[in-house]
Amino acid sequence: AVEKARMNVRLEKLEKKVGHTYSFDSVLGDSKALKDAVSLAQKVSGTDVPVLLTGETGTGKEVFAQAIHYNSKRAKQNFVAVNCSSFSKELLESEMFGHKAGAFTGALKETKGLFEEASGGTIFLDEIGDLELSCQVKLLRVLQDQTFEVLGDSRPRKVDIRVVSATNRDLRSMVADRTFREDLFYRINLITVHLPALRERREDIPLLA
Repeated sequence: AVEKARMNVRLEKLEKKVGHTYSFDSVLGDSKALKDAVSLAQKVSGTDVPVLLTGETGTGKEVFAQAIHYNSKRAKQNFVAVNCSSFSKELLESEMFGHKAGAFTGALKETKGLFEEASGGTIFLDEIGDLELSCQVKLLRVLQDQTFEVLGDSRPRKVDIRVVSATNRDLRSMVADRTFREDLFYRINLITVHLPALRERREDIPLLA
């Protein structure tokens, strides 16, 4: 009982440390553009609505995604990040949704996907504009029904996740070009937080320096 109590105390300390590391306090800047982004992100943190983070590479989209998660009611559950530009179509589906043994060549055992790992918590889909159209269809189903299918298994599985997405691309133009699904765009775009590039907030350079 004493050992369990000690472990609980250690766990609480670690959770506080992680929460501080990934809090909005770690976002440095006094410019209006950055403060507006932080203010909006803080307001939506306590909800479960999907958030789309936009901005150039290096503007801190993953930092914001982590802060949104660790300031939400899901903070004690998993935060799972996946870079959509790092995978081929086949590998991305396998990574996101998992696969049964024998689902494809080299699939020797059943593997849990990232959506299942994130159940109860938050999944961060970085560079979502790079998703193949077939993967976009599956992602849309997850957002609509909170269900997905593992590769090699036709039975739907239930999942409880909050989705935060990020992109450095113009998704509206991609929708017009039919390279990004319009229904998925509006599903992930309930709240958009734009992160300004440093040249748009030069007054923050001395603070960062």
